[in-house]
Amino acid sequence: MQNFLFIVGLAAIAANLPFFSEKIFFFAKPKKETKAFVFRFTELILLYFIVGLIAYWQEGRLSPVHQQNWPFYATTFALFIVFAWPGFVWRYFWRKPGI
Repeated sequence: MQNFLFIVGLAAIAANLPFFSEKIFFFAKPKKETKAFVFRFTELILLYFIVGLIAYWQEGRLSPVHQQNWPFYATTFALFIVFAWPGFVWRYFWRKPGI
């Protein structure tokens, strides 16, 4: 149960990271004041795969890893997008422009 909560918490934090950082891939400063949504979405996909690798590693430590098909990955990516909703709202709807 602790591993499950760790992975879910990690996914919730990782899904919101692209919306709280103005640096591209957390290292490079963009040419404009703010980075484009394309970079944020690309970071979101990259973080999805990183969290997936960590979850795969954790599962491999506890038991044999189960083979998954595309519906599993579609569902987990949709859940990752749902986890990103608070960061998206904060970045694009809640904050006042220029702040």
